[in-house]
Formats: sequence, C-alpha cells, structure tokens
Amino acid sequence: MIEALKEALAVSPENIPLRLSLADLLLANSQYAEAADQYKEILQKSYGHLKAQLGLAACYFYLGQFSACCIIYEQMENNLPDDATLLYIKALVQEKNMEKAAGLYQGLLVFNPAMATTELDQMFRLPAANGFDEDEGDFEDDEYLFMEKPNINFSDVGGMQKVKDEISLKIIQPLKHPEIYKAYGKKTGGGILLYGPPGCGKTFIAKATAGEINSKFIAIGLHDILDMWIGNSEKNLHHIFETARENAPCVLFIDEVDALGASRADLKQSAMRHTINQFLAEMDGIDSPNEGLLILAATNAPWSVDSAFRRPGRFDRIIFVPPPDAPSREEILKAQLKDKPIDNIDYAKVAAATAEFSGADLQAMVDLAVEDKLEASFKTGLLSPITTKDLLAAAKKHHPTTKEWFATARNYALYSNDSGQYNDILDYINKRKL
Repeated sequence: MIEALKEALAVSPENIPLRLSLADLLLANSQYAEAADQYKEILQKSYGHLKAQLGLAACYFYLGQFSACCIIYEQMENNLPDDATLLYIKALVQEKNMEKAAGLYQGLLVFNPAMATTELDQMFRLPAANGFDEDEGDFEDDEYLFMEKPNINFSDVGGMQKVKDEISLKIIQPLKHPEIYKAYGKKTGGGILLYGPPGCGKTFIAKATAGEINSKFIAIGLHDILDMWIGNSEKNLHHIFETARENAPCVLFIDEVDALGASRADLKQSAMRHTINQFLAEMDGIDSPNEGLLILAATNAPWSVDSAFRRPGRFDRIIFVPPPDAPSREEILKAQLKDKPIDNIDYAKVAAATAEFSGADLQAMVDLAVEDKLEASFKTGLLSPITTKDLLAAAKKHHPTTKEWFATARNYALYSNDSGQYNDILDYINKRKL
C-alpha cells in the first residue's frame, strides 16, 4: 500500500489527500521520519493544515524530539482532540514541564475520564493511585518511594576530596562519634546543598554518602512531590520526610531543588508558595524532629533557590562541586571503558585533553569513540578495539558543556556575591583562566 501510494504521488505530487494518506500510513507503521517528511510537504503546500500538524507533532514525539512536538501542540492547544492532548501531556513530562502537564491532565479527565492512564495517575499522585486514601489524606504504603541501601561509598568517588571532607564533617562524623558532638551540643543530621555544572557527580556523591554510613537512601525529584490537586503536594512532601525520619539514619536526596525551592518573590502562584513553606517547615522539624535525617540537595542554579533555604539550620553548608580534575577524569574514564575492547589507553594523555569536561561529557566522548568503532566493525566484520587516538579524536568533536554554565555563574559570582557564597566559583575560574 505504501509503495502504491508513493507511485501515485510521483504522478500527482500536488494531491494533498493522497499525500496525507501516505503520511498517515507511514505513521501507523512506525516509519516516523518518512511520515514527518510527508507532513512537512503538506504544510508547505497547505499552511495550517490541521491533520498534517497533528501528524507531524506525533512523529516528533515518537522520534524523541519533544521540544518540537510541544511547540506544535502549544499552537493548537484549543483545537486538540483527546488522544493528541494525551500525547502533548507526555511530551511536556519529557520536557520537565510538570506543572502544565498536570493541569492539562486534570482538565482532560474532567471531560473524558476514560483517557486516564496508570502511568500519569502515579506521576501526578492522583487520589486513586499508590494507595492514597482520600478520606484519610495519607498513603497506605511506601512502595511509591524508592528506598535503597547503596553499595558504594567515598572510595568509589574519584577526586572531589574537598567535597567529601565537608560532607564527612557535617554528616558522617556526627554519626560515627555522636558522644563528641553531643558534648558540644551539636545534633546529628542537617542539610547540605550541592551546586555546580550539570553532569559532575552530585547525585553520585549523595548516594556514596549513604553508603559511607550504611544508611538508607531516598532520592526524590519534582514529580514525586507536585500534585494537581490543591494541598496534595504538601501532603506528599510531609509523607516523604516522615518516611525518612522513620528510617533514620537516612539520606534524603532532593534533585533539582531550585525547582522546588524557587524564590518565593518570583512566584505568582500561591499554591507553589504553600509547597515551599511546607518544605521549610519540614526542614525545621517543627512537628517532628529531624535527628538522624540527612538532607542532601543538588542544583545547577543555586542563585534561584530561595534565601530562606540557605540560612543556618536548613542548608547551612553550600558546597561547590566542580568538574572533575585530571586524576578524577582518569578514574572516570577507566570506569567507563571497563569491559569494553580497548588497546593500551594512555589515560593521562586523554585526561589532559579533556580539561573542563564533566563526567557526563566524558561519557559522551566515549560514546562517540564507540560509535566510530562500531561502524568500522560492521564494515570489516572484526572487533576493533578503542585506542588513545580514538578517544582524542572524539574529545575534539565534543565540547565541554560546563563552559556554558560557568558563563552564567561568572555573572552571579561577580555581581551577586555580597555574602561570599560564590567565592569557590571565582577561585575556580581564576585558577583556570576560564
């Protein structure tokens, strides 16, 4: 059928209904790239064609191009059929726009309850999901929280000695020597905010901290807290903290905390302000003590976190996590190349050529080298090992993503640093002349 439609289009290329039939058939057969080309052709000939726009947005979604998908759906927001609205919601989730996704999902279910999905119900904490008892306003079990006991510790973290020392003083030593800290009137527990460029190991070191003290570890993100129903976000947050307290000693790790602890002065929506106030109350331990509860949070944008979180007693230690230094890059490369076919890698040489690379950048570089080797292996039929030359060539293709972060951070460090909070950024920039 597809071939027949293509032949017909070759004879009648201006036939839009014919081209639309071909595009729809390609989409139905998961040939998304070809279908997208046909939908684009239709839109060039007939601007604003509704079915072509819907088809192209669907193709973008299945191709993983979620930003492009959302742009099309946003332009059509008032004319979307229910199935397209559901796809739009899923694309918004992929783009981390949870607030808008939750609002659209709530509106969709009001008019068409049959569009509900278990995945989205769980993500937005609907009353029927995860054992939530609407009458009691509480959860019946803790299965929705992923709790683990990590099998890694600080010995698995390459470099980052200053970061490990500060975490040890604040978190690890109080648990190992409680009597000494008690003599000085210091409590165990507390909060540390880790900040720095993305991909530099903030999550990994949080997990290693839990492993270092043999405690339980709970990692949460914005989607674990925010809820479309008023008041439920605060309940979710309280439940998470209560679960961590009941399992003390416990490391509670909050990723992208700037999204949850955003400056209240910048927020126009009162619902989010209530959630932030609840977060502050939980950190203070007003209703329940936080003894033995270790709160680690990570952010790429510390300047967006409400100043109330940064006062003593909450996140009273704010630690800069820089890109890995040369010895750390060597360790990361060895871990990433483990079990891969390699040939006499000069790790020191590769580490020297990857200054300012984050751990994620190093992984991207290795992936590029692997892809080149896969292509060569397909042609020759032989397994081709990765060499130092391959890694150096890949390093030239990939540019460190940390540079963009430092360009932004420099402005805050220079002009919004009255308290000296960003001195570590300035020291790092000056030493490396970034």
